[in-house]
Order: sequence, then C-alpha cells, then structure tokens
Amino acid sequence: MPAALHKEIARVEESMISDGLAAATPRWTLTFLEGRPIAELETGIIVTLDADGQAVVHHDVDDEFA
Repeated sequence: MPAALHKEIARVEESMISDGLAAATPRWTLTFLEGRPIAELETGIIVTLDADGQAVVHHDVDDEFA
C-alpha cells in the first residue's frame, strides 16, 4: 500500500469518534482499479490517490449506510 494512502487512512480513523460502546469498528475494503488503490470504509468514506500520488478523501453520497 502506498505510504500516502496509508497515512490518510490512519488520519480518517483517528478522526472517527469512539462512543466507548461495544459497537463494531467500520471496516475498510481495499481494491485496485487501473493500478490505483481505492480504500473504502463501510460508512462511505473513500480514500484514493490522484494522478500526482497525493491522497484524496471523499464521501460516496450514494452509499446506503452513510
């Protein structure tokens, strides 16, 4: 996994508020499309790399769990 992507995923996880309950932590799915990594959190947050290799975070508004 590219370092820029890993760093941004860690930042997203740090920003999630823990409620202290036994709720399961959302899980990530990592796929590669045309050689580029795409990490998607169950909540609809997506982390990708742009053409310059910089991490980009956006939200899938069509995600049914978001």
